[in-house]
Amino acid sequence: MKRFPLIRKRRLRYTQSIRSLVSENVLTANDLIWPVFVLEGENRSEEIPSMPGVFRMSQDVLLIKLTQLFELGLKAVTLFPVVTDNKTEFAEESYNPDGLVQCTIRAIKAELPELLVISDVALDPYTIHGQDGLIDDEGYVLNDETIEVLCKQAISHAEAGVDIVAPSDMMDGRIIQIRMALEEYDFPLVSILAYSAKYASCFYGPFRDAVGSSGNLGKSSKEGYQMDPANGKEAIDEIALDIDEGADMVMVKPGMPYLDIISQASKQFNTPIFAYQVSGEYAMLQSAIDNGFLDEKKAILESLLCFKRAGCDAILTYYADRVLNYLNEK
Repeated sequence: MKRFPLIRKRRLRYTQSIRSLVSENVLTANDLIWPVFVLEGENRSEEIPSMPGVFRMSQDVLLIKLTQLFELGLKAVTLFPVVTDNKTEFAEESYNPDGLVQCTIRAIKAELPELLVISDVALDPYTIHGQDGLIDDEGYVLNDETIEVLCKQAISHAEAGVDIVAPSDMMDGRIIQIRMALEEYDFPLVSILAYSAKYASCFYGPFRDAVGSSGNLGKSSKEGYQMDPANGKEAIDEIALDIDEGADMVMVKPGMPYLDIISQASKQFNTPIFAYQVSGEYAMLQSAIDNGFLDEKKAILESLLCFKRAGCDAILTYYADRVLNYLNEK
């Protein structure tokens, strides 16, 4: 008698309907956060040379785009300022109530109150040296002194109406200080998205070009406070510390090169885990797409689905606008 395999895994792959029925993960609009670069002025839109297809936008142009994407299901946007003037040694512009980010927060919440606005809390766009904090005479980034400024920055964003502040600086102990400041100034419902496992990665290059901090940073590095790419256990420690200090959500950055960290964190913690598909990841993938080496839609969607498979609850991606259009196709 002819013998047949009792278990045929291919039965569950036979048609698209069956594949969809048993799919373990799905990418939806609820998973996407769109990072944007905001310019001063009006009616301005500048394509970023190292990130083809991504634009710096003035507030008015951004609002038009956000309105369109909100109708397609966009739930959250993250703001990164392009500051050309007012850079100083002590980053006073970071907490200016009439600063670029603060004004943009107010404008978005007035126009689209249901859209979640996330603000980057870090000093590198505002410092003349391009570091994420204040420095001493030797160029060492001062931890506790930096936190004092970060708290002022977070409060100024909360006063403007932000929903979530996202400290990306990697200073020790800044989460509890920001949480205490938010409580003290009567902003208990403003959430904290902590960049908890932020690696000193080469994949940030195009981002620094986009916000204009690469020239200020020069040959200096951020290895004294961002994480060593060789370390995994340390990332879990950093995440645990930030959760204990009051973080509502935590971030792993970059994304795809650190899927192992995302996976470990999602298994170990009940706190929502986010990932950032950073500028270098975008540039690498887009280059292959533009050269015809990869199918655009399939490559983008697969690259994001891997974050969901690893355990991500949300993904910051420059492809959010395109993906929303894909998801809304008939």
